[in-house]
Amino acid sequence: MRAMVLDRPGPAASRPLVARELDDPRPGPGEVVLRVLSCGVCRTDLHTVEGELPLPRLPLVPGHQIVGVVEEAALDLGPGMVGRRVGVAWLAGACGGCTWCRSGRENL
Repeated sequence: MRAMVLDRPGPAASRPLVARELDDPRPGPGEVVLRVLSCGVCRTDLHTVEGELPLPRLPLVPGHQIVGVVEEAALDLGPGMVGRRVGVAWLAGACGGCTWCRSGRENL
């Protein structure tokens, strides 16, 4: 898998992202692996790259708001997942119990 990787934060002008080949990911229970077709890069990513937001870990592949196709799915998800086109939103967290979460609008 080819990705732009952040090993340490720095000003965007210093080009802190490096193109690198990474091992292909494998899905864990309840997970899928996507072939990313499009990935939004927004101000949140710039804040992350420049170290203005706490980083969960390094190295890090920034980017979110993904559209892709399911390449591989964990066995516990059942048949029919592979080949599906999906969108993945960025969520810092969701309670799962409020009106918005229960109606599929966690982003609100």
